[in-house]
Amino acid sequence: MDPATLSIEKTAIPGLLVVHLPMHPDNRGWFKENWQRAKMTALGLPDFAPVQNNMSFNATAGATRGLHAEPWDKLVSVACGKIFGAWVDLRAGASFGRVVTVEMGPETAVYVPRGVGNGYQALVDGTTYTYLVNEHWSAAAKSSYTFANLADPQIGIDWPIPLERAELSEADRHHPALADVTPFPSSRTVVLGANGQLGTSLRKLLGADNADDAASRKRPGRVEFLSREEIDLARPETIDAYDWDGVDTLINAAAYTAVDAAEAADNRPTAWAVNVTAVRHLVEIARRHRITLVHISSDYVFDGTREVHTEEEPFSPLGVYGTTKAAADELVATWARHYILRTSWVVGHGHNFVATMAGLARRGVSPTVVDDQFGRLTFSDDIAAAIGHLLAVDAPYGSYNISSDGPTRSWYDIARRIFEILGAKGTVSPVSTQEYFAQHSASQAKASQASAGTSSATPIAPRPTHSTLDLGRIRSTGFTPADGDAQLRRYLATDVPPH
Repeated sequence: MDPATLSIEKTAIPGLLVVHLPMHPDNRGWFKENWQRAKMTALGLPDFAPVQNNMSFNATAGATRGLHAEPWDKLVSVACGKIFGAWVDLRAGASFGRVVTVEMGPETAVYVPRGVGNGYQALVDGTTYTYLVNEHWSAAAKSSYTFANLADPQIGIDWPIPLERAELSEADRHHPALADVTPFPSSRTVVLGANGQLGTSLRKLLGADNADDAASRKRPGRVEFLSREEIDLARPETIDAYDWDGVDTLINAAAYTAVDAAEAADNRPTAWAVNVTAVRHLVEIARRHRITLVHISSDYVFDGTREVHTEEEPFSPLGVYGTTKAAADELVATWARHYILRTSWVVGHGHNFVATMAGLARRGVSPTVVDDQFGRLTFSDDIAAAIGHLLAVDAPYGSYNISSDGPTRSWYDIARRIFEILGAKGTVSPVSTQEYFAQHSASQAKASQASAGTSSATPIAPRPTHSTLDLGRIRSTGFTPADGDAQLRRYLATDVPPH
């Protein structure tokens, strides 16, 4: 490797990175950039947001420290002298017990993810070891360290200076053998809106067998599914009160989605509280704990004048719901580690357009359906699959459109297709959006007057005419959107009750 070029190499321990630092010598000594955020993150070092810089001075060769796995990430390096660095993965998982060693001078740094045991031995007198960490040290934090013994033959570190001639602390001499170590817990994923359409699909994908008791929720690698009873987005204090330590990924599958009801004056504050104020709290939590935030957006952030919407299109919402979703997207985008998945015409488990049409078809009812709104269905199972894919491949952060693939259709076209697939005897009639909602409002008013003598029709939210989403960006990550017609057939066969 060119010693004048900054470079980063992966190691056998997942996430442990060796950084080769260019040294700039002159007649006075040398200069180096020990932490350079822009250059290093561009090469793949996590933007780990250090908050504290520590140093340890080792007076004589043979001073040895470790092995300590801490609840924070760190970047270790040498200010002067030379060390033999040793790392053992103490995290729960397949790489538990794996060892990496590196001899280091000032020209080398190592990025150590939380849960990887860190140790080193000074090789020359007067060695100064330095490290950046992204949590403030406290006595309480030390209680969550995971330790392993430097001399354990199962770990098998070949220390250059034998440990019987080295200088160790009494505490380090008596750390447990690897066989007795309780693994450092893997980071947790939290899903909000566990009982909604997408939440149900995420349960199927990420593990529906997770128990609901508090003890099991702390198991390594756990996915926690939280319902509205546990975190209510209308009450931000429930967000702030939750213990976010150890959470790596937060999937927000909850939202206020009653598009028409959001237009009513009494409901607007709730729609804003759930879709905007709560999201602001989630972004603050994600930033504070360096959590990857996955958020679900909507085609309603656009006015629908463009026939196909890309991720770069400026927001132009028509109604209250669309305005709250656009505002939330802007908030989420202020945090670097985010995925925004923009969807359209969502169909999941529970009440939805497809289930309604299927019910009418099976009862022989002939509905009237609007024929001047155009888009594609998005099945909640496919949204869940897209989320899982983006996280699994470590896709670039940002916004991604996700819907079914295939031709753009109107709601009328989709309803006809449902009747065709089910072999229904009824027929579907087309109607314009304006006429449909005029008829609907008149029917509501008539029913209201008959029952109470007054009219209190539910307001109607404006709809985007065109909701088709461009799928090129998510395809570029290796994800293949499902064929819409095939998914519709599958959904009618497996997810819609026969009666």
